[in-house]
This record gives sequence, C-alpha cells and structure tokens, in this order.
Amino acid sequence: MTRLLRRYRPGAPGLCLFSALLALFALLLPAAAVARADAPLDLDARGGITDTVGALGHRRIQVETALNRLHATHRLRLFVTYVHDFSGRLGHDWADATADRNGLGPHDVLLAIATYQHQFAVSVAPDSGIRPEQINQVAAIAIAPALAQHDWAGAAIGAADGYAALLTGQPVRAPVIIPGRSDPGGGALLPGSRRVWASVAAGLALCALGLHLGSRRAGRLRREEREEQERLAAAGSTTPGLARLAQPLTPLPDLEAEAARNLVETDDAVRTSAEELAFAIAQLGERATQPFAEAVGYARGELADAFRLRMRLDETPAPDPEFRRHTLDEICSRCTSANRRLDAESSAFDRLRDLRNQAAAVLRTADEAAQALAPRVGAARQALDDLAPRCAPDALAPVATYPGEARDRLTFATAALAEARRALNGALGEDTARAAVSLRAAEGALSQARTLTTAALRRIREIQGAERGLRSALVDAAAAREQTRHPPPDALAELDLARKEVRGGRYDPLAVLRRVDAAAAGLDAAAGDPAAAGHRERGRAARALLLARAEVAGARDFITTHRGAVGSRARTRLAEAERHLARGRSPGRSPGAALPALRRADALARQARALADFEVAEFDAATADRRPTRALGGALLGGIVLAGLLPATFGGGATRGRLAGP
Repeated sequence: MTRLLRRYRPGAPGLCLFSALLALFALLLPAAAVARADAPLDLDARGGITDTVGALGHRRIQVETALNRLHATHRLRLFVTYVHDFSGRLGHDWADATADRNGLGPHDVLLAIATYQHQFAVSVAPDSGIRPEQINQVAAIAIAPALAQHDWAGAAIGAADGYAALLTGQPVRAPVIIPGRSDPGGGALLPGSRRVWASVAAGLALCALGLHLGSRRAGRLRREEREEQERLAAAGSTTPGLARLAQPLTPLPDLEAEAARNLVETDDAVRTSAEELAFAIAQLGERATQPFAEAVGYARGELADAFRLRMRLDETPAPDPEFRRHTLDEICSRCTSANRRLDAESSAFDRLRDLRNQAAAVLRTADEAAQALAPRVGAARQALDDLAPRCAPDALAPVATYPGEARDRLTFATAALAEARRALNGALGEDTARAAVSLRAAEGALSQARTLTTAALRRIREIQGAERGLRSALVDAAAAREQTRHPPPDALAELDLARKEVRGGRYDPLAVLRRVDAAAAGLDAAAGDPAAAGHRERGRAARALLLARAEVAGARDFITTHRGAVGSRARTRLAEAERHLARGRSPGRSPGAALPALRRADALARQARALADFEVAEFDAATADRRPTRALGGALLGGIVLAGLLPATFGGGATRGRLAGP
C-alpha cells in the first residue's frame, strides 16, 4: 500500500458522506474530465507489484509466482508497477525516477506500465550486467505483444520469464496472451450520460449507508490503526522507499559463508570462461569473439571489486555488524552481477563455437597441441633437475611438482581425446554430443598442463634474473654502507648473512635479494644523502618489480591449477596482490611511489600462495582414502571437471556445467 493510501484511508464516521458528495460534485462538473496523472511513487512494500489501477485482478498471484521464481533462481528482483499514465513524462524518465526514489540497485529491474496510454518502460541500473540490446529483446518479444492485447498480467509474466531465459542462455519466448480490459483504471465520465447518473445514484446510496455504518466502523478502524502503529513501532521505522527491504536478515555467519562461496564460485567461473575463450579465439579469431571477451572483462571487473571489498573487510579492525553486513551484501551482489553477464552470453558462445558440429576440427587441433606439449613437460623436468644442485630446495619448491602434475593433466587430456575420437568413429555413427563433452574436458586439461609447464620454466628464468639482480643489490648496499656513519646493526647483520649464503653455493636468490634490498633501504635511510639514495632507489624499484611479478605469477598459476581446493582467503590476497602490482608498474610512477605498492604485492602474493598450499594439503589429506586415478584426481583438483564429472565451460554459476549429452 502506498504512503498516500495509508494516509487517507477511511477513519471517521462522516468521511463516507464527504467522499461521496465530493465524487458527485466532480462528476457534475461541466468541464470535460481530465485523466489522472501519476507522479513517480513509492513502490508497494509488500512485494514486487504496485497496482494502482486494479489491472491484475485475480491474476495477481500468477504474476507474484513469476517474480518470486525469477528472484529465487537468479537473484534478480523484478518490480512491476501499473499506473494510469506517466504524468506527461517520457516513460523511461518516469521509470528511472521511480527506481531512484525507491533505491533500486544493480540486481533490481523496474517495469512500469501506463494502462491509459498503453505504454511501458524498463529501468535497469547501468552496472546490472544486462546489456541494452538484451533489455530491448525482452521488451519486444515478451512484453509489447501482451500489452498490445491488454494482457497486463501477461506482460509482467513475460518480462520475468524473459529475463530468466536471458540469464540461462535460452531464447526469449512470447508469453501466453489472455486479452483483458483496455483501460483497467477507468477514464473519467462525462455528465449527462446514463453511466453518470448511475454513479450519482450509487453515491447517494453510499452516503446513506455510510451514515448508518460509520459509527460502527469508526471504533474498529481506530483499533486497527492502533494495532498497526504498535506493529510499526515494534519493527522500527522504515523509509518508504526502502520498506521492501524490511524482511528477516540473514545471520552474519551465514552471510559470511555465502559471500565466501560466491567469491570462490565466481572466480572459478571467470577463470574457466577465460580459458575457453582463449580456445575460441584460436579457433575463430578475436573479432568474432569480441562480445565474449567483453563479458569476461566485465565479470573480471565485478569480481575484482568484490575481492577488494573482502580485503577491506579483512583489514578493518573489529568492524561493526552493520558495516560488515553491508559489505558482505555488496560482495554477493558483485558476484551475482559477474555470473549473470557470463550466463547471459553462454548460449551465444555455444552457438559460435558449435563444438558438436566442429568436433572433428577441434579434435585435430587438440591432438596437435597435446603432441607439442609432451616434450615441453620433459624439458621442464630436466631444467629443474639441472638447476637443483645450484639452488637451495626452497628456491625450486614452489614448482618442483609441476612437471609431474602437468604430465597427469596431459594424461587426462589424452584419454579424453581418445574418448572423443571413439565417439566420432563409433560403429553406430557419430555421437557428437559425447564428443563435445570429452573435447571440452581435454581443452581444460591441456590449458592447465601448459600453465604448469610454463610456470616451471619461468621460475628458472626468475631465479637467473634474481642472481643477476643480487649482484647489483650487493654493490648498492656496499655503497650505502660507506656513506652511513651510524649504520643500523640489524641491517649490517642481514648483509653479512646474505654474503655468507651466496658464498656457500646453494641458496635461494629470490629470498636473499629481498633481504639485501630491505637492508640497503635501511642504510640509505640512515645515510641522509637523498641524491645518492635516489639513484639506488631506482635500482631497488626495478628489482622489487622482478620479485613482485614472480610471486604474483606463481600464486596465480598455483591457484588456477588447484582451484578445486583453494578457498576465498587465498584468492582475495591474490586479487589484492594483482591490484598493487598494477599500481606499482603503472607508467610515470616514481620509484619512491612504486616501491611500497610492489612490496605490498610481493607480500600479499606470498601470503596467497601459503594459504593455497595449506588448503591443497588439507584437501589431499581429506581425499586420500577415496582418491580416484592420478589423472582424474588432478582434473578434479584443477576444477577441469565439476562434481558430476561434467567439464566446466564458459559461463556463470547457472550455466558453466551445462555441457552434457543431447
């Protein structure tokens, strides 16, 4: 019920008589009647429907069911309002003003319908993840045909079902149309007609009846008013535009768990979508896949914002419950927006790749990739073995198992390709559906085998680069030592220890470089010579970039290829490390401004890797008794196949497991 109706409902014995006389006076005015004008209004607090003209009648429950189904399935709330007209405004201006007045957000859509004018407008937030062409598609197919035949309920049901179809990648369909009244609000009547005098007679009868019943109703209405005031007081005051939010709140621990689950699932969806997008680009080119690259970019941006909010929450000491709840709600909203965009593109992506009809060509390409990758895995293993005598075990530990894991992924991919080949060459004819499932699983495994192999070879280059950087870092540290009259003892002790490790033969160049530059920075701070320190600071910034880039890439590769076991904490720190790395390496940033960001990226990436290592070890321990074959276990650990052993595909949470049989 709107605020206006709550304020002026019957509450006094003589109000019926006054209302009837006022209506009679209005009806008998000689001037032509003027249609009502509805300004932007407060949406009904009871639900998603605000019907000021009685357009729905007995079909209201059907509309409520469609709206509730859309929200339960896709977390998208559709508000529908029926008014007489748009007050002389353009429809979209009226709808946007009403949405703003009621505080609708990125997961809310408003469908405004003016029954007298037979017009409608849709208001969607710019950051909703729903593109304008998709809104127009639902409007043209699911809303406009129903309104053309005065099916007011059918328009709302069609809109709800249309948005649901978009978000699951299905085609939008027109609703079943049941024609209704052309103007349910009822236009004003002209004096002198039989309808006018019938209304006058009814008004006079209402006056007499009102006088009789007024006194009896007054007491009851006053009691109801008191009860409603007591109920509102107990529930707390609610701003009219936000009254729709007055509902039981999710307990904070449950909301924490939901936010963590959303972050993990959305991160998985974005990573899988980016992986399959790379195969689509190789198959079809960048121009054909541009809309899907934009969808992945949008989802990645929403996810980055969600991770930033999670990190802010983690870094806030003792956040109050209201701040915590608001932040967790926003995290869930951002994740939903990212998934919605990917889900909306999944059907078009399938049509573009057309894995079933292109299975033979994709199989040939995947076979060639597997054959080219096998010797690289062996080369990575040999390169690590050759470097091991020169390095401390900690230097190679992050990638020591990668060649073996890459071989497991490659074994899984080879088996999946063989299954696809059998499906295409079966005695009973081609089974392209089964071939498509196997090919997608093989692609995911090949992508991770390539990532693991590349990471192992890159680690070797990073160690070699750190060895070269360490030599220049020790020279800078010695120069800073000479210019410092009172050097900090801990800095001197750190430099002496670093030199001993280097002379000892086996050491971790990355770790020693990090410590030497930290000690040299302490010496420069004590020296008080800005000119000389500035020159050395540029060198430290270049070496800090090497360290940060190495740690961020290492954490990213590990989480990508072990995402079936990694939770939200490690992913949050990786996302924050990537953000600081981007800040530190941005063009034009001075060494003094870049260094803190690069060091922060380095530290966060190492935290992310440590957390991920711990979670993978827990996963291995928990699944030791029921572990499948090494190849299949690696595919599950890497998120290549989902719980039902279906391959993960391009798409959000609602569609990424869709690839199955016919």
